[in-house]
Amino acid sequence: MTTLTGDELLRRPVRVHGLHIGQPVDLLLHPSDPQALGLDVLCGDDRHRFLPFSAAAVTEQHVEAASPLVLLDLREGSFYRREARSLNALRGTPLRGRSSLQDVVLGSGWTITELVLDGDERVPLDGIVLPAGTEPRRARWLPRRRRRKRR
Repeated sequence: MTTLTGDELLRRPVRVHGLHIGQPVDLLLHPSDPQALGLDVLCGDDRHRFLPFSAAAVTEQHVEAASPLVLLDLREGSFYRREARSLNALRGTPLRGRSSLQDVVLGSGWTITELVLDGDERVPLDGIVLPAGTEPRRARWLPRRRRRKRR
């Protein structure tokens, strides 16, 4: 795969077996690693769905989903909505006293290789840590810790 910016991905429609099913509206990033997870796709039924990159192929003209079944419902409280960082939410964030973040450049394995700052300046990631999208939350399925009563 050659490098792609987030904006280049968001301009490509999502198709399944050649049929247009939606348009990407956001790039979702790993909560702590410099890696993209997938796309927030606004589908023809006006619902947002998550398309993981592991189930998609990017061509010059579009993003091809392996099957309509790989598109996961992206409701407000869904796992990916809560845990992933949104590129759109990170845009404009100041980084290391420099200008603000405008976009990311993705390389092989969907890793973030460069950041695009104001004025289309590209800088290598080189230790820059992207801010967290939201505060880390405990997964619901984990049991709650019981508090010991003090005597």
